[in-house]
Amino acid sequence: MESYGLDSSKMVFQQDNDPKHTSKVVKEWIDQQPFEALEWPPRSPDLNPIEHMWAHLKRELFHSYEAPPTSMHELWERIGQTWYAISKEECQKYIESMPKRCAAVIKAKGRWTKY
Repeated sequence: MESYGLDSSKMVFQQDNDPKHTSKVVKEWIDQQPFEALEWPPRSPDLNPIEHMWAHLKRELFHSYEAPPTSMHELWERIGQTWYAISKEECQKYIESMPKRCAAVIKAKGRWTKY
């Protein structure tokens, strides 16, 4: 993080509860880092902003082209073009929605929310 000019001691690290992220070696590594690790509710990928970015990407790919790609190369080209066309403002929108998402999960006592 420091190589990007970021102070990792002021960061909060977020990850879902995917089994590979909760292995002993990963937990030990996280414990040795200067950042805080956020507790994350199980089975809650809907809270992760990147999941909403993936959904946005899929929607854009589906609606931007009349015909499906004819090769893997064309598919990757489309994915890259569509991904890099997503604005910083769009990304920020998903990040800024986190307090509402967390409040909805708390209100629903961990059950399903509209997100």
